[in-house]
Amino acid sequence: MAQTNMTDEILRAEGYLMQDHDEQAVELLSRLAEDAEEYVDRNCPTTETLQWFAFPTIFDRLAYRRVEDDPRELRAIDEPLDRLYSDLALAYVKSGNYEMAIEALKQAIRWNPMDCGARLDLADLFRVTGDAQEYLALTYTVFERASDARHLARAFLTFANYFQVCEKPRTAAAALRAARKLDVADTALSAALDQAAGTERDPDGVTDEEATELLAAEGLPDGANAEIAICLLMCATDAAAAGDRNAATTFTLRARDLVGEPAAMALLELIRSSEAGE
Repeated sequence: MAQTNMTDEILRAEGYLMQDHDEQAVELLSRLAEDAEEYVDRNCPTTETLQWFAFPTIFDRLAYRRVEDDPRELRAIDEPLDRLYSDLALAYVKSGNYEMAIEALKQAIRWNPMDCGARLDLADLFRVTGDAQEYLALTYTVFERASDARHLARAFLTFANYFQVCEKPRTAAAALRAARKLDVADTALSAALDQAAGTERDPDGVTDEEATELLAAEGLPDGANAEIAICLLMCATDAAAAGDRNAATTFTLRARDLVGEPAAMALLELIRSSEAGE
């Protein structure tokens, strides 16, 4: 670890993956993971190890977003272990070793619990391996933990596909409608909307009120709109900090449309106070 730039090594492994040299990628990434874990255990002995499902509350997450503290102070050694394990999972998937890919994604989540991308990838793996309970449970938790509107759109799309398989086209339409509200540039979502046009799964075939009722009947969280609004307002604050007033205004208006102006103002104040450490 002291002599190797891990980012350069990860890029080398990603080159192997692009060239379909999967065995070389697995060998390199596995060695890096072993070295990194040994280094962390030796240099971070007093920090608490989080279980891979032990995530902070929404209030903790809002305060966490800017400072990017890691539960075991990995930022102090500046090593992107979540990326390493995500790449390792991809290498295992390409080689057909889904069991090891699942374990690698669990580690990616462990080292970056704020990013729901690995969580959704893990859910997809559980779907492929036939573990429907884990697949749905992981996707469900995205509504409580996502800090990126793209991940929420992907979660809604996952449920839309699930309801379609269950022969519940109107509920699938409700999930697609919820995903479309986020207005995230997503090719999978666009393709799903195009495919649903003119069918029972067409999101225009249900109203907002009907969509809310249909999704609530399936156990999706009642607070989903608030969670989405929080994500949109986070994006708005980031855009404002970057000087992009148009994007900040757009995201804020979308959040207001979801939960109403008083609630949007309250959520925005919560984000500001949380980021100030209050």
